[in-house]
Amino acid sequence: MKKIVLMAATAALAFSCSQQKDLKVLVLYYSQNGSTKAVAEEICNRLGADIEAIVPVTPFDGNFQETIDRCLKEREAGVLPDLQPLTSDIKDYDVIFLGYPVWFGTYAPPVGALLEAVDFSGKKVVPFCTFGSGGLYSSVKDLVEKQPGAEVLPGYGVRAARIDAAPAEVDRFLKENGFIEGEYVKLDEFPAPHPASEEEAAIFDAAVGDYPMIHAAAEEVASRNVQGGIEYLFTARDLPREGAPGVPPAGTMKVYVLAEEGQAPVFTQVVR
Repeated sequence: MKKIVLMAATAALAFSCSQQKDLKVLVLYYSQNGSTKAVAEEICNRLGADIEAIVPVTPFDGNFQETIDRCLKEREAGVLPDLQPLTSDIKDYDVIFLGYPVWFGTYAPPVGALLEAVDFSGKKVVPFCTFGSGGLYSSVKDLVEKQPGAEVLPGYGVRAARIDAAPAEVDRFLKENGFIEGEYVKLDEFPAPHPASEEEAAIFDAAVGDYPMIHAAAEEVASRNVQGGIEYLFTARDLPREGAPGVPPAGTMKVYVLAEEGQAPVFTQVVR
């Protein structure tokens, strides 16, 4: 199917570029290891927005297991981390780009602490996140529930393992949603799924095979052409894990896989 090149300023958008020029924008983010910071700075540079980091009083500066252990302990105690005061006044901004890594399926605890302390009512909030496998949709759902007075707009997420893809993806996201002007190619909708063939199942296995948190088999798939390759949307079912017979499968998941020409297929996100 022939692709349609659109100008962001003329498409049906969350709000128009001309409106955006009259709005004051803040990029507010928490980043532990630099991945979310990189996305935040990309957004800031493209929009010419103000930017500020969310900083815990006691940083999450341990290794992966130490961070997990601290999070579990604080979750069990119902405790959120104390934050250093923001220098930005939220009241001065119309649009807040809110960035975070996804931990335990939602925004990291420092962002949870901010959402408890700051009221975003009347603001347009644009979530963006980095993750190991997924969590954009689940974290946005939590954000909407926590800040019912805010207008939460479509968000952007990227795997930390694919952070090099963020500049091009952020550019498209900002154009597609009307934050900056410029041409972009409108993607086709995914067609109805069909049972995955052996060849398609092999593409799924190649994309997720090195990721230890996914142990699943592809059942159905739909695909569409994208710039430079094919994007697949797999429905996959969790498989029993060897050595853990008492752990039941968790059910089904949606897995997005990108197969670019000349490159090994990679999964871009998981939605449970």
